[in-house]
Amino acid sequence: MNNEILVIDDDKDVCALVQKYAEQEGLHADVAYTGVSGLKKASEKEYQLIVIDIILPEIDGFSVLSEIRKTSSVPILMLTAKDEEHDKVKGLRDGADDYLTKPFSINELTARIVSLVRRYTQLNQSGYLHQPSIELKELTIDVENRIAYLNNEAVELTAKELDMLIFFANNPGRIFTKKQIYTQVWEDDYAFDDSNIMSFISKLRKKIEPDANAPFYIQTVRGVGYRFNKEAVL
Repeated sequence: MNNEILVIDDDKDVCALVQKYAEQEGLHADVAYTGVSGLKKASEKEYQLIVIDIILPEIDGFSVLSEIRKTSSVPILMLTAKDEEHDKVKGLRDGADDYLTKPFSINELTARIVSLVRRYTQLNQSGYLHQPSIELKELTIDVENRIAYLNNEAVELTAKELDMLIFFANNPGRIFTKKQIYTQVWEDDYAFDDSNIMSFISKLRKKIEPDANAPFYIQTVRGVGYRFNKEAVL
């Protein structure tokens, strides 16, 4: 199994600490100190996780995130400036899976890294993510290999989009508020406002729905939230 992560941060002390603590968890951390070199490394190797600082030389972390998301659904943890809520929201909207606000303890960063790696590589043997596959009308979710197929064609989903799809598909007919969706999928206290959750679901719908303007799989329950269509389940 690949046990490598990539840290893109111009703070060499942070990179060195992550390398040290990751090693203690059985992970090898490659490092890059600029956005350009980080993108190069990300394109050359398959990582289990990428950590990206927003403020980087040459190109910023948001640009790095955007470029990686064009070709990869690798889990991404963003490092944001203190109390910059806009940065957090933008990172999550653009495809990041988690964020951590500076200043942070190296122990908290390591814990989040380990949690994400375990979550996305099935090291955690319990929970809905470990279900081998989910068969739906025109849509198949290969949970074990983390790939979704629409009409037998692979769909390019980010790691968090796939998590959300699996969550919905495992709870057909149940209605969830936007807050419940966030706390279940992100496994964190509510940090999105409602419009951000709506935007996230809209992006997922565009990738999986036959008609995003008349959703079949993820249905809106006005004034409440969303539910997964029972009729989609075979």
